[in-house]
Amino acid sequence: MKKLKLIPLLALSCLSHGWAGAPSPEDLDKVGEWVSGVETAKSGILLSGYVDAGYVYNFIGGGSSVATSGFAPDTQAKGDFNLNAVKLVLEKPLSPAHEFQAGFRVDLMAGEDAAGLSQNTADAGTSDSLYVQQAVVMVRVPFGNGLDIEVGRMGSLLGFEADERAANLNITKGLNESLDPGPASGIRFVYPVLEWMALMAEVNNGNGLSTSNGVNDGLGSFEARDGYAFTAAAGATHPGGNAEAQVAFNAAPWGSEGFGQQENEGLYSFNAWGTWAPLCFRDKLLFAFNTTYLNASDFGNGSAFAPATDDASGLFTAAVYAKYQFTPVFSLAGRAEYTHGDDDQLLDLEPGLAPVQGGSDIWGLTLTAGFDVLENVLLRAEYRVDLGNDVAAANGGAFNDDQAHTLATQVVFSF
Repeated sequence: MKKLKLIPLLALSCLSHGWAGAPSPEDLDKVGEWVSGVETAKSGILLSGYVDAGYVYNFIGGGSSVATSGFAPDTQAKGDFNLNAVKLVLEKPLSPAHEFQAGFRVDLMAGEDAAGLSQNTADAGTSDSLYVQQAVVMVRVPFGNGLDIEVGRMGSLLGFEADERAANLNITKGLNESLDPGPASGIRFVYPVLEWMALMAEVNNGNGLSTSNGVNDGLGSFEARDGYAFTAAAGATHPGGNAEAQVAFNAAPWGSEGFGQQENEGLYSFNAWGTWAPLCFRDKLLFAFNTTYLNASDFGNGSAFAPATDDASGLFTAAVYAKYQFTPVFSLAGRAEYTHGDDDQLLDLEPGLAPVQGGSDIWGLTLTAGFDVLENVLLRAEYRVDLGNDVAAANGGAFNDDQAHTLATQVVFSF
């Protein structure tokens, strides 16, 4: 592996974890060391980005997605060539100086991943959706150890996997990612209480919400006028830089219309993730885990939120990851995960079909081979299988298969 650069591909993803400690093993493996920033005419402003394309096949045919995750984070058309994403990042990062200063970051994304993130239909193969994934003004206040304030649209603090598939260890999104909130507009505070530990707090409108959730609420009610979500998190990095962990809690008392979560009443979730790169393997081996529990006080799937389908639900997911860099060119990454959803809500059954007073359990296994054949070019090939009772279906069809097999390929050029 090449040594970590200051602007890896992970930096192109949303500021999902909200704080920057020492270079971490997650940074080393979330693709990429091979990304460089291009300085613009104005000193200190960086332009970077990537182009991500590929092919996915699910053995069902018809170009439809497999409804194993049931949620929108990865409803990419399967049986098609896909323009996953074209992403541009323009930023003026904050310097390490302990002084008043300001910066900004804007992330623009086009392609089928952008369609999914913006709650359009990625399954339809839409590649011309333009999505403002992030637009943040950053201010540092020299208070104590330095307080960073971010205002605008930003990525969620929850979850190990990034919104961009190119920044993850695997091509397809994990089942566990479906429980994480999406990007939202708000304000975030980041304070490093110690050199190796930071606290984060955020208030936002909730993913999919602007200033109103407007779902089943009277026009004069508070809920119809405003919908907010609150996040608190703590992150720590090992002094040696080879391990890190984060815990976060998210509360959306008025629900969310975001991908992965569609609810007009309270959503509450807890997430923890961590990474470890054993020093004896000299940055060749990485381990990671991610776990989330989400409680929906009156969960109702679909856009109608029909009262007949509402029911309290608990959803739990756990995933473990590993990646080994065999040579400077070849690497192998794996993901094993388990997900449980009460009342079959995990499968996102249509209104009127849920709840069925049962549980849904899905096991997933993913194996991804990576090839760094050219500078700034990454090639990957992947096999994935999801197992459970009636976990697979063609889009809009019946759940009638206990196995869902997926093959995926990907090519990413970064600059």
